[in-house]
Amino acid sequence: MELPLVIKILNTLIFVYACTLFISYIVTALMSTSELKKYHTRNRLPDFIRILGFPKLPSISVVAPAYNEESTIIENINCLLSLKYPNFEIVIVNDGSKDRTLQKIISHFNLVKTNSAYEQTIETKKIRGVYKSQNNAYNHLTIIDKENGGKADALNAGLNFVSNDLFLAVDVDTILEPDALLRMVKPFIEETKVKVIASGGVIRVANSCEVRNGRIVKVNFPKNIWAKYQTIEYFRAFTLGRMAWSRINGLLIISGAFGLFDRKTALDAGGYDTKTVGEDLELVVRMRRYMHEVTKEKYKIAFIPDPLCWTEVPESLKVLSRQRNRWTRGAIETIRKHLKMTFNPKFGRIGMISFPYWIAFEWLAPLIQVVGIAYVIVLTGLGLVDFKVFLIMTLFVLSFAVMYAFYAVLLESIYYNKYKNLGYLTTTLFLSILEVFVYQPMNTFFSLQGNIDYFFRKKNRHAWGNMQRKGFASSNTQN
Repeated sequence: MELPLVIKILNTLIFVYACTLFISYIVTALMSTSELKKYHTRNRLPDFIRILGFPKLPSISVVAPAYNEESTIIENINCLLSLKYPNFEIVIVNDGSKDRTLQKIISHFNLVKTNSAYEQTIETKKIRGVYKSQNNAYNHLTIIDKENGGKADALNAGLNFVSNDLFLAVDVDTILEPDALLRMVKPFIEETKVKVIASGGVIRVANSCEVRNGRIVKVNFPKNIWAKYQTIEYFRAFTLGRMAWSRINGLLIISGAFGLFDRKTALDAGGYDTKTVGEDLELVVRMRRYMHEVTKEKYKIAFIPDPLCWTEVPESLKVLSRQRNRWTRGAIETIRKHLKMTFNPKFGRIGMISFPYWIAFEWLAPLIQVVGIAYVIVLTGLGLVDFKVFLIMTLFVLSFAVMYAFYAVLLESIYYNKYKNLGYLTTTLFLSILEVFVYQPMNTFFSLQGNIDYFFRKKNRHAWGNMQRKGFASSNTQN
């Protein structure tokens, strides 16, 4: 039966889109594998201890917003204070907590209010006080107490206050490896041909891990089914995705939970946008845009593939849906704000490759998937589907998705081997198969909700949602 011309055109467009996506995944996997191999060859004999004595080591300010963290705040701060680095400070920004977060910090670290002067380059909510410890052991700890303004506003308050060369933006409830700063700073001191404006690191899932005194003492594969899926998803996103984009200097996002930035560049670019729920993505894009439009300097954003930061991921569908909904809305806001970069050669690879890819295969992919399903249903009703061809193509797509996910798991096992249980690979293979039928369709639905909320429910456009976490306190043990 001869297909109508319009059907032929639509089929061709879908085929080209799908082929482009598959090719991009294959290229991404190959580039990430090559880059991981080179990274581990260069760092086979780590010289991070030698870096401690580097004469011109950049100073670092660790900025961590805190909101209603009274149950774990002391342990979280102690974890940050124990980082190995010769010249760094910790700045905790209490963003108008309604519990006893501030009182507990003041009592435990013997804090007093000071008259510290700083320039408010970026407008923020009112600063109520700056606190320093009377104990010399904590002389590199500063607490900023401010009115509630959200995470981006809290980070801007910290950015205004600090004066060190680099600033590390972290979530206060993340767990960092002791040598995290030493590893993250390496690109800034090794790169001499271009200016490094930021470096990002791998985020790993801490759910079900054993935590003692703010440290991961035993890595366990999560017990919760949704956390299991997110572990595999993080492997795919960080080990394969961001590693490849970093290789071509096309990385558009550094996780808001763990990112090291050139302070002056971030400040000159305007700091964090408080009107978006995707402040981490938006800042990186704006810093890149600033480098192209204003300074005209050659620059790069580095990526460190070592697992240096551990965080708790949602274990309930309700919280997971809010998170993915927010991620979608944040991406749309950033895309709309910087749309002029798309296919604009003025912005180099970012304009010609990264930004168009993000639009076509990150933002629009879930929408195209939904439209594609509806399209197949309509063609089936019209009797225009060759079921033999359709079955072959479906099996190919599903098999490719499973192999891609499991390849990310294998790379993690080869290079880091954090999960020692022998049944781990069998479990992840089984989950990679189930993911195609369970987790990925759910994420598509959450993304669709995010688009609906952004475009049709204006009151939900900037909603953050309650991201309650269980915390690590329940798994802590005392020495």
